[in-house]
Amino acid sequence: MKRVFPVFLTAVAVILAGFFVFPAHAAEEQALSTRVIAYYFHGDLRCPTCHKLEQYSKEAIETNFKDETASGKLVFKEVNVDKKENEHYVNDYQLYTKALVLSFVRGDKEVASKNLSKIWELVGDKQKFSDYVRGEVLDFLKD
Repeated sequence: MKRVFPVFLTAVAVILAGFFVFPAHAAEEQALSTRVIAYYFHGDLRCPTCHKLEQYSKEAIETNFKDETASGKLVFKEVNVDKKENEHYVNDYQLYTKALVLSFVRGDKEVASKNLSKIWELVGDKQKFSDYVRGEVLDFLKD
């Protein structure tokens, strides 16, 4: 009986530790795996305006969200949809031209996305462009 009691206490301690330690760890892991990806989609052929769209998009994100990009909560990715491995994005996001798309990802699953189509209207005004991207990214980061 004296041997069974310490083993029993150890088992109870391990079980209780699982209830108190692992849920906090799981929540921490989920927070780390929740992120926003800002995709800039383009093809092989790119005009000066297309390059400016990418430049302004990247600058707006890197300038306005330094902490979020450093932590990995916000990621900027440039994607050439003319490459075979990236063709699926055209259907995934119904792309018809160069685009900046925000993707809210939880774990390995996208739960929301938005095509920031006003970038084409605002490319002539860098500040309005940046303000638009900043506002849209802020909305996604709130989730």
